Amino acid sequence: MSSFLFGFAAALLLTIGARDQLLVARLSQHLGAAILLAGLLAAVFTAGLMALAGDTIAQLLPVAARQMLVAIALLVAAAELFWPTREKRPKEPTRSPFAAFVVLMARQWGDAARFLLFALAAATALPEYVALGGAAGAALALAGGWALGAQLEALPLRGFRLAMGAMVLIGGLLLGLGARGLI
Repeated sequence: MSSFLFGFAAALLLTIGARDQLLVARLSQHLGAAILLAGLLAAVFTAGLMALAGDTIAQLLPVAARQMLVAIALLVAAAELFWPTREKRPKEPTRSPFAAFVVLMARQWGDAARFLLFALAAATALPEYVALGGAAGAALALAGGWALGAQLEALPLRGFRLAMGAMVLIGGLLLGLGARGLI
């Protein structure tokens, strides 16, 4: 159960202010519930794939290397959180839920939340629960973005993502130093 909760919390917190949540919020007025459904399907699919990838790669590695893999995934997630999201609002959306689904999948594939799900799946014995929790957490964050719509961008998202990035960075550094036996 803790694997589910860690996946849920990680995906929920790291999806706030992410590119996929912003896209869902920006297109919510034009596409209605279709963009939310596309976002939810993409969240389920990417959470499952990243958890499967984390578990598969972790099974190939000894324990010390597995710890280093988790640390590296956390550092990559922190870098993504620190990276500014400077996107322009879509001027003429295609009004295609399938196109939105493809774009959301591409945005989610390499975002901080999925890297953290990868790391959690590699570190825990129950990657299925990590995937389920991650999908649920990301879905909740996307639903919040959809509900807020244009009001989402008025929130202090940049500061929140920087704070999350600092926490993930510290966690990654501590795990990496621990894996190397330095602390």
